Amino acid sequence: MSARLPLVLRRLGRLQPPGPPRRLRELCRASSGGGGGCGGGEGLLGQRRLRDTQAGSSRGPGSRAPPARDSIVREVIQNSKEVLSLLQGKNPAFKPVLAIIQAGDDNLMQEVNQNLAEEAGLNITHICLPADSGEDEIIDEILKINEDTRVHGLALQISETSFSDKILNALKPEKDVDGVTDVNLGKLVRGDAHECFVSPVARAVIELLEKSGVNLDGKKILVIGAHGSLEATLQCLFQRKGSMTMSSQWKTPQLQSKLHEADIVILGSPKPEEIPLSWIQPGTTVLNCSHDFLSGKLGCSSPGVHGTGPIAEDVSLLAAALRIQNVVSSRRRWFREQQYRRWRLHCLKLQPLSPVPSDIEISRAQTPKAVDILAKEIGLLADEIEIYGKSKAKVRLSLLERLKDQADGKYVLVAGITPTPLGEGKSTVTIGLVQALTAHLNINSFACLRQPSQGPTFGVKGGAAGGGYAQVIPMEEFNLHLTGDIHAITAANNLLAAAIDTRILHENTQTDKALYNRLVASVNGVREFSKIQLARLKKLGINKTDPSTLTEEEMRKFARLDIDPSTITWQRVMDTNDRFLRKITIGQGSTEKGYSRQAQFDIAVASEVMAVLALTDSLADMKERLDRMVVASDSNGQPVTTGDLGVTGALTVLMKDAIKPNLMQTLEGTPVFVHAGPFANIAHGNSSVLADKIALKLVGEEGYVVTEAGFGADIGMEKFFNIKCRASGLVPNVVVLVATVRALKMHGGGPSVTAGIPLKKEYTEENLQLVADGCCNLEKQIQIAHLFGVPVVVALNVFKTDTRAEIDLVCELAKQAGAFNAVPCYHWSIGGKGSVDLAQAVREAASKKSRFQFLYDVQLPIVEKIRTIAQAVYGAEDIELSPEAQSKIDRYTEQGFGNLPICMAKTHLSLSHQPDKKGVPKDFILPISDVRASIGAGFIYPLVGTMSTMPGLPTRPCFYDIDLDTETEQVTGLF
Repeated sequence: MSARLPLVLRRLGRLQPPGPPRRLRELCRASSGGGGGCGGGEGLLGQRRLRDTQAGSSRGPGSRAPPARDSIVREVIQNSKEVLSLLQGKNPAFKPVLAIIQAGDDNLMQEVNQNLAEEAGLNITHICLPADSGEDEIIDEILKINEDTRVHGLALQISETSFSDKILNALKPEKDVDGVTDVNLGKLVRGDAHECFVSPVARAVIELLEKSGVNLDGKKILVIGAHGSLEATLQCLFQRKGSMTMSSQWKTPQLQSKLHEADIVILGSPKPEEIPLSWIQPGTTVLNCSHDFLSGKLGCSSPGVHGTGPIAEDVSLLAAALRIQNVVSSRRRWFREQQYRRWRLHCLKLQPLSPVPSDIEISRAQTPKAVDILAKEIGLLADEIEIYGKSKAKVRLSLLERLKDQADGKYVLVAGITPTPLGEGKSTVTIGLVQALTAHLNINSFACLRQPSQGPTFGVKGGAAGGGYAQVIPMEEFNLHLTGDIHAITAANNLLAAAIDTRILHENTQTDKALYNRLVASVNGVREFSKIQLARLKKLGINKTDPSTLTEEEMRKFARLDIDPSTITWQRVMDTNDRFLRKITIGQGSTEKGYSRQAQFDIAVASEVMAVLALTDSLADMKERLDRMVVASDSNGQPVTTGDLGVTGALTVLMKDAIKPNLMQTLEGTPVFVHAGPFANIAHGNSSVLADKIALKLVGEEGYVVTEAGFGADIGMEKFFNIKCRASGLVPNVVVLVATVRALKMHGGGPSVTAGIPLKKEYTEENLQLVADGCCNLEKQIQIAHLFGVPVVVALNVFKTDTRAEIDLVCELAKQAGAFNAVPCYHWSIGGKGSVDLAQAVREAASKKSRFQFLYDVQLPIVEKIRTIAQAVYGAEDIELSPEAQSKIDRYTEQGFGNLPICMAKTHLSLSHQPDKKGVPKDFILPISDVRASIGAGFIYPLVGTMSTMPGLPTRPCFYDIDLDTETEQVTGLF
């Protein structure tokens, strides 16, 4: 042990009155014969004491010498140090912090606290307030510390009269290391002492008595002058030791008679002068709690008096050491809670109806848990969520740092076969699977879904929260606005679009000098480059920071981006299907001085900003990705970026909240992250990397994160593996491949399927031949997954028209095609219970060692990467590049972007480029009409045929059915 603790003990010892320091003293009652007695005028802790020899000789032959208080303090601090050392072995950078709010000056106790904390290995912070600080000032400081995750213990060093209910109720029980809150006191009284903090002052009393050899069983204890939590805790602890406890205040008329009866007296507050020492029986043990430094009064002005029993003159130092021990216990408890554990999740019960009602009726019939309760159940701290209403919240990225040493759970991807235009239920399977895992098998699991665009919601598809008894609730909040992420993306995208055209206008209408002077203007007499302008100077190779020192040529290079309007790839966006914005002309107003050009609008989720959000892994990474987004080329063919336009910081500000994943829940109360929703045609079409990473930490190493890929396995799954897994570094364990009898019949030669038109009888009646013929598509999609070395579990999403023979046939053929297992699922009609078999199959497949591999090396030329995907995944004979596509490939390669992964933009309705080619098309040439780049997101996307980035509304859009009840404010008709 270092020399610091003995120094603390010596320093505190100097405060003791004359006499033997740091020893348990004895008290005797005055007697008329004098001798070894004490005069009645001496007071309870009188001014005279016997010499140590007299005190020692008063002990009987069989009595034991009391232990030195110092040795107990040393033992407590050493124990705390050892426990903390073990904890820090798992997290070396972490040190618990004890915060003490102090009202008034007490420099000595600041030093004592600091030295004890440092000896044990803690950090300590003192918040010193004026002695006359009011209740509100103290509460303000408490609330700040409550929300500071670095602080694991909070103690109040304020006057006893300041301990109001308001102050005590402001303390977080988990940080209340003095055990003064109602929660901690209640747990103690109930018998749950191991789950709460116990007053270190009361513990110090018990420790000193027991280690002095005092048997508390049957003893009469008198607690004088104690109030509130100290009084209650002392009574509770003594009663558990078999003692009979009495409480009294100093001015109680029966005090003298109570003192005569007591074997042990505990002083809870300073003794009034008028109380005579003669009231104490000889041999009574007396302990003094009144000098506890939390009272704001540390003084040992009253010496002990010796008789035949031990007396501790003060318990303050031991109490301080035990408080340190409580902080270490708090840290240990906190650390234990961060480790993997089964969630104590309250799952919501389902009462499925038959026939199954509409999705929104089912959603509305279930009452979701408050989102803060859900957050607590899955291990989130109060300061790690930002609540939006009652049922959704954002989760802060600080969680990743807190759980960085936690092992990840299993990673499951839900993909699908080539679908019909109606969709085959990937989202529904995803929700059904996690409901089965968590609500029925008691396994931690998280679903990670994309946020739906309002375009399809009001257009053709309707809601996208899953379906039936396997969906995210509340459905209307999921589908409408959520927490505003898409609106933030729209704002950021359009700010950048405005910056592009504005810059071209100003460069076309100003001289080099005027342009430079406006870009680097004098503000309050000071002219300097902004941070992002300095970054542009560095990019240009200009190592100057003083705007006045640039040459004319350097000013011109800095001020002029010289954007070639014909190369602009950045479009404006909105989150509404509007076919008439697919081609527009901008700049027709007279104020634009004749500068106009043809442009277009895309759907908001097609913005590269959305793709950046989905692939980023931190706020800093998002800012870098936004900075390097390429929006056009200059007249020399060099890329022009967001950073060149100086708008990076502004975009990051607009996106600072959107980067946080959104927490919601399923119908059965299991957690869901809804975050990002990149357009699956021209982007990778997966939810965010951040949501997956946070979920993997929260479920723990025995848990499961189930995320969904857009479209069929040939597009969504391939992009998930080659793009998202490269960006995240995460390794998938299992692919769940969703199939339906309906889709397989279509691939087997069934009639066309069109949204809004009733299905033909081939799909509603048993037809085993169509099913068998269509399983070729299922077999091909299984083979695609095997290219990446990932086991496949086929989930047959059962519809009410499917027959047992059809279901059995699909499952058998899927296994013959190499699926690890194939399971019929009934979650749509009965919830998670209907996917328990699927959950068990996924668990079994995930237990196998993953042999995951990427399909191609990113260092291959762009053309070779495109060809690899076309041949290995789609089954094409070869690819055919248009002159424009070849020109773009050459340009991107020359600009240094040739080593990015490929994100194919192809129809999802066929393995080929032709939507009407069902089954497994063969011997086709895949035409590449154009190639574009999302440099910030980090991929090249070739266009196969014509690809619209702005959907249109059908003849009868979904909005015909969507309405609001103005009395109840309930949404109707979403799905």
